[in-house]
Amino acid sequence: MFRKQFHASMLYGVAFLRWVLTGVVIGAVCGVIGALFAMAVEGVTHLRQHHTFLLYLLPLGGLAIAGLYRLMKLPLSLGTDEIITTVRTQGHVPVLMAPAIFLSTVITHLLGGSAGREGAALQLGGSIGAAVGDLTHPKSDSRRIFELCGMAALFAALFGTPLTAAVFVIEIIEVGRINYRAFLPCVASAVTAALVAKFVGAPEEPWFLASGLEQVTAVSALQACGVGIACALVAILFCTVMHICGKTFRKVVPNDFLRIALGGVVVVLMSLMLGTQDYNGGGMHVIFAALAGEAFPWAFLLKLLFTAVTLSAGFKGGEIVPSFFVGATMGCTVAGLIGLSPALGAALGLVGVFCGVTNAPLAAILLSIELFGAEYLPLFGVVAAVSFMLSGHFSLYHAQLFAEPKLGHEE
Repeated sequence: MFRKQFHASMLYGVAFLRWVLTGVVIGAVCGVIGALFAMAVEGVTHLRQHHTFLLYLLPLGGLAIAGLYRLMKLPLSLGTDEIITTVRTQGHVPVLMAPAIFLSTVITHLLGGSAGREGAALQLGGSIGAAVGDLTHPKSDSRRIFELCGMAALFAALFGTPLTAAVFVIEIIEVGRINYRAFLPCVASAVTAALVAKFVGAPEEPWFLASGLEQVTAVSALQACGVGIACALVAILFCTVMHICGKTFRKVVPNDFLRIALGGVVVVLMSLMLGTQDYNGGGMHVIFAALAGEAFPWAFLLKLLFTAVTLSAGFKGGEIVPSFFVGATMGCTVAGLIGLSPALGAALGLVGVFCGVTNAPLAAILLSIELFGAEYLPLFGVVAAVSFMLSGHFSLYHAQLFAEPKLGHEE
């Protein structure tokens, strides 16, 4: 009996070392690449802000992106959904996906497309993790863990939130079913990537919450519930608009080159009509303004429109940072209407909309801690729970499956 227990302990020890080493290796590689990617995006964003004429080149940038994907023999529609599918099915991830998403996202941000970075992070990290898996020939049931490690590592390298990254990538594949085998290597890869990216010099976002709230009370909990309801409604709107625009754009203008060029023209025209570039790029400065308690009431709707046009046309980036923008500006506005601190409302909205569009409540709660601390954790928990439940089965990702229905089988 003792020999069997000792043998089992040895197997666990070997597996522990194997997965930690795997996570560290993938994390180190992704940390360097993630840092370079973050610095590139920040650099071109500053360049565009100082040279506003670059916005007028967005249609040409779209043609360059379409040409790049055509040259690499990749479909322009290739994105996060395909990565999620390959994780679940053990499918093949094209090696050229990494440089394609890296370059195309940088072009999108340089010329003012409304997009984030995390979509690129998940695709870039997933392709790197898959490449490592192909080189090392792991067992077929372990290959998906390599991809998850890469996704978590790039996400952590960009946002500096390793625990959120690790839980997020294993939570979004199948809602209601978590692959706990992947937790250790994903944590190892995410923590390593965050540390390596910081060492290399990746820019750090100055997250700060000027809440104006002294303590959590029953009243503030009810107010947080109200923000959560608003987050669920906005999350449903966000997902619906993104999917409808995507289908409509591809149906009306099936040619990739024409569609992305026209999309660029529309974004430029909308920017000129509004007389501001607040809705181009990621819009982090607007998010920080909302967290300080200042937001234009309809900013969240305008950002949603800009993002839907940009990504549906074929430009590359991601939806998560735009969801931060939408959530923060909406939460800031709603909080002012219900007597809650606008700054705290912005933080609650950011986390709540993120939760609603991704169906990742645990990652959302961890995100609130890693960005804003644990002082108002109960309020963030309320918002995440309410938004997760009321957003139903809407999702940013077509490939996301609901292994466990939110209403249960008996409802």
